Amino acid sequence: MKLDIPFVRSNFPAFSEPSLDGWAFFENAGGSYPCRQVIDRLTDFYMKNKVQPYYPYPASMQGGELMDSAYERMAAYLNVDPSEVHFGPSTTQNVYVLANALRPMWSDGDEIIVSCQDHEANAGAWRRLADRGIEVIEWHVDKESGLLSLEDLSSLFTQRTRMVAYPHCSNVIGQINPVEEITRMAHEHNAISVVDGVGWAPHGFPDLIDLDTDIYMFSLYKTFGPHLGLMHVKNDLIKKMQNQSHFFKEGITRSMITPAGPDHAQIGAVNGILDYFDAMYNHHFEDQAEPAERNRALNKLFREYEKELLTYFLDFLRSRDDIEILGSDHPDDRAPIVSIRPKVKNIEKVYSKLIEHKLMLGIGDFYAVRPLMDMEIPTDPGVIRMSFIHYTSKEDIDQLIEGLKKALES
Repeated sequence: MKLDIPFVRSNFPAFSEPSLDGWAFFENAGGSYPCRQVIDRLTDFYMKNKVQPYYPYPASMQGGELMDSAYERMAAYLNVDPSEVHFGPSTTQNVYVLANALRPMWSDGDEIIVSCQDHEANAGAWRRLADRGIEVIEWHVDKESGLLSLEDLSSLFTQRTRMVAYPHCSNVIGQINPVEEITRMAHEHNAISVVDGVGWAPHGFPDLIDLDTDIYMFSLYKTFGPHLGLMHVKNDLIKKMQNQSHFFKEGITRSMITPAGPDHAQIGAVNGILDYFDAMYNHHFEDQAEPAERNRALNKLFREYEKELLTYFLDFLRSRDDIEILGSDHPDDRAPIVSIRPKVKNIEKVYSKLIEHKLMLGIGDFYAVRPLMDMEIPTDPGVIRMSFIHYTSKEDIDQLIEGLKKALES
């Protein structure tokens, strides 16, 4: 089964938008294009249901039903109970809330292991607990490769370890970390496993039963949807956390770690992501399947296609002796998030040439300051990052390669 790219792209209005004609989009790690289904759902909610939900009149009842449906359908795709799915303003905000909710569970002098490969969203809030009696243990990346080592992690555990926080996939290094194995190691030491899945979820929603993480987070605006952060938190853990909402919300787990309250319309629009996935599945497969099975099938389909593009692109990068690739240069070990540094040319001039070639991509530290510091890479100007997902075409990659050739050789 091959991914039908014309059909995929037909679900994203950006690809038929005249103002974007001729541009190739490679800043997907910063935020994906929204699919048509999400745009329609959000527009529809604002037009028909933008009232306080759950009251007994039609517009309100329907708004509440759409929100409930988003929780239920998303949970089904992730293979967990709907009561364990929570939507907050962003992953950064969600981590701040979680840090405050978890701190009362731990004693002064307890330890948390925090990786240095993370986006600051899954780093800063945990490290601030050092000011509140918690010992923060750094899990550093390899200076040359930027990779995390399980051997290094093993040496960091003690009897006082309470948590390990790390990314499923680095947003600048691109390394796919072995979440199941790290979670097993954490649980063997009676610690919780907290995973930033923001870099990985655009390439395939995880089966959270298989991963067995205690907390898994990702951003829906990077998975074709509205600007929300999703948290999966195991119920037996959230019941031990300190309530972060109004005092009368104590014991209501959906409210305890979302003090900002629900963004009704955006939560309702989450249904559009699942509408898109259902459309993808029905177009490519004949068998009927439960959502978790659909998710696994789509993950395989998306990953195989992305790996083809990534192999093609990495082959080009390896052929050059004038650039440095951050992380592994093997497609099996990484997601299609590729950061480079020119060895000869000025990085900012190369970047400017890429923009002239109508390539949408970024330069900087991408809030991944700590891995760059570990690798002794200046955060200003940082690195050039190119990230793509399953709606990226072979023609887009060709445009990127041609742009890099011109930028590096001019």
